[in-house]
Amino acid sequence: MNPELIEKITRSIVEKLEKQSSFEQSFPTDDRQSSVTFWAHTSSANKKVINGPLAEVVEDDSVKELIKFPNIQENNSTSLPESKMAIQQEEDIESKQQVSGIKNPVNQEELDTLIQKTPARIGIGRAGLRPRTETWLKFRYDHAAAVDAVYGNVNDDLLKRLNLFKVNTQVTDKEVYIRRPDYGRKLSDEAKKYIQERCTKSPTVQIIVSDGLSSKAIEENVEDVYLSLQQSLKSADLDVGVPFYIEKGRVAVMDDIGELLTPKVVVLLIGERPGLISAESLSAYLCYEPRKGMIEAERMVVSNIHKGGIPPVEAGAYLGTLVQKILKYEASGVSLVQKEQ
Repeated sequence: MNPELIEKITRSIVEKLEKQSSFEQSFPTDDRQSSVTFWAHTSSANKKVINGPLAEVVEDDSVKELIKFPNIQENNSTSLPESKMAIQQEEDIESKQQVSGIKNPVNQEELDTLIQKTPARIGIGRAGLRPRTETWLKFRYDHAAAVDAVYGNVNDDLLKRLNLFKVNTQVTDKEVYIRRPDYGRKLSDEAKKYIQERCTKSPTVQIIVSDGLSSKAIEENVEDVYLSLQQSLKSADLDVGVPFYIEKGRVAVMDDIGELLTPKVVVLLIGERPGLISAESLSAYLCYEPRKGMIEAERMVVSNIHKGGIPPVEAGAYLGTLVQKILKYEASGVSLVQKEQ
C-alpha cells in the first residue's frame, strides 16, 4: 500500500476527531496522560508540534512523525479501583462456596446436599484421568498451608499479651522435632531450672501452651481458649499456677511438668497435626497428677478446636467444667470414665 496514502488518511482522521467538540470535556489536554502512538514513515519535514484535545502530532527529521492519542474513558463509567474491588469481592465469595466439579450428575440435589455437609473433597470431578486444574491448585494450596503451620513459629507478641514466658524442650530445630518425637517429650535442663524459679509449686491447676505441630493453631485460637478457661477456673475458685509456653513440645511433656511442679491437674493447649481441611486446629490435653511413665489412656483430650470445629470460647468454658470433674473423681482418661459409671 502507498505510504503517502496512509499518511493522508491518518491526518484526515485526526482532523475529524479534533472537530468533535463533544469529547473535549471528557478528555482534558494534559501532556502527562498516557497515549497511543503511530509512526508516519514518509514525513521528512522539520520538527513541528501540533497540539489538540484529542491528538498531538510531532514531526521531526530524526523521529519522523509521531501522533499521540489519549486514553478514552466515559464520564459515567465506574472508576477502576471500584470495579476492581467489586470483582475481588465476587471472587472471594465464589472461592468460599463449594462447587461440584461433576458435570451432569445423576442426582444434582443429593450431591449438593452431601457437599454442604462436609468440607471433605467430594464431587470434585476429573478432567480425563487427572484432577481438574482448580481442584489441584486448591490441594496444593492446602498442603502448603499445612507445611507452613508445621515449620512456622508463634509470634512473641501473642505470648507477651498473654503473659506467658517461653522455655524449650530438648529439640534443637524443626527437623529434629519431626524425626525424634522423644526429644519433644523432655524439657531441657535450662527449662527445668527456669520453670522452678518462675512457677509456684503444687498448684491445683497448671496451664501450659505449646506449638506442637501447628504454630498457626496457637496464633488463631489459643487466646480465646486461654482467657475463657481462666475465667471458668476463676469462677470455680480454683488455684491456678503460673502459665507458660513450651516451644516444640509433645503431649507427654506434661509428665515432666508433673514431676517438677506436682499440680493436681495439667492442661496442655497444643497445636494439632495439620491436615488438608484445617491447618489451625487446636487440642487440649488434660491429666490428673501426671508423672513419668504414665500411659496414654490416663490422658483426656478435647480436639478440633477452631472456627470450623469447636468454637474456641466454648472450648475454654467446657475445659473448666472438665477440670472440676477430674478433681471431683481424682482421675482422668479411662479411670475417670470407670469411676463415673
